[in-house]
Amino acid sequence: MTNQILVGGVPVGGGAPVSIQSMCSTKTDDVSATVDQIHRLEAAGCEIIRVAVPDMAAAKAIGAIKSRIHIPLVADIHFDYKLALECAGQGIDKIRINPGNIGGEERVKAVADACQAGKIPIRIGVNGGSLEKELQKKYGGATAEALAESALGHAALLERFGFTDICISVKCSSVPVTMGAYRLLSGRCPYPLHLGVTEAGTPSMGIIKSAMGIGGLLCLGIGDTLRVTLTADPVDEVYAAKKILSAAGLRQEGPNIIACPTCGRTNIDLIPMAEEVERRLAGCRKPITVAVMGCAVNGPGEAAAADVGIAGGKGEGLLFAKGKILRKVSQEKLVDALMEEIANIP
Repeated sequence: MTNQILVGGVPVGGGAPVSIQSMCSTKTDDVSATVDQIHRLEAAGCEIIRVAVPDMAAAKAIGAIKSRIHIPLVADIHFDYKLALECAGQGIDKIRINPGNIGGEERVKAVADACQAGKIPIRIGVNGGSLEKELQKKYGGATAEALAESALGHAALLERFGFTDICISVKCSSVPVTMGAYRLLSGRCPYPLHLGVTEAGTPSMGIIKSAMGIGGLLCLGIGDTLRVTLTADPVDEVYAAKKILSAAGLRQEGPNIIACPTCGRTNIDLIPMAEEVERRLAGCRKPITVAVMGCAVNGPGEAAAADVGIAGGKGEGLLFAKGKILRKVSQEKLVDALMEEIANIP
């Protein structure tokens, strides 16, 4: 089990539930736009939010943003240690830095001291694209070993200054490299791990990469918090993260919808029916399993574990619960019957 840090009021590591993070796409010094986006992210289920701090105007906006939101705020900082000091003074909840790109050791120490005084954790964020040249030369590129060694070296530097309130990420656009780096770290350091596959791309491919990389690590028991990075509205990152956590068996907020892939036995227009069920259950928060099946073969028997479900047939279908047939229903009323049954579940 990893150490635990507190990001605002959210525990990360030490057996705490895996938390969902995202990052604003707004200009941070536009306080109104940033706060509006964070409110949308909060409503979607984001639990920790990060903003870019590229300049002093952004750093000075931190206090105003933090006073108007309800989840912990993280500052993403590169190159200028003075921005980290300003954010600490503004009451930031966590700082993300790469200690290797903010100057000499005295500057790293200044940030560590400010964070120590403010009880602000630091995330060491190592990316494959910004790996130290000497490590790239040593390992022949941005390998899993190189990423892990970089992160451990930065952690050792903070430890030298008496700072251990640390979280670590080692992200790369390659899923196998990313997974390899996190697996190496999980056996070599006590710090909580922030999971992600960086530059994953648009949702069509980015969700697949994230599900493989993040989900695979979670299934191995590795990871304490996560961000799905997508070239999309950050709200989509939160929804994807929730689905990954659900698929990994770590969280279920709302229905788990299972549906068969259809085959020659299917006697119902199943695909639009499954899509309609998913749409109509979008606001449901009951932790139930709902089955939408195409025929009797894949109906109550194969979906016996479902709390409730429907199965298609010739001209009519079945409504069932926990493998037991409740009644026959005409095809055009199947979804309505399913929704009525779900409404009666406590």
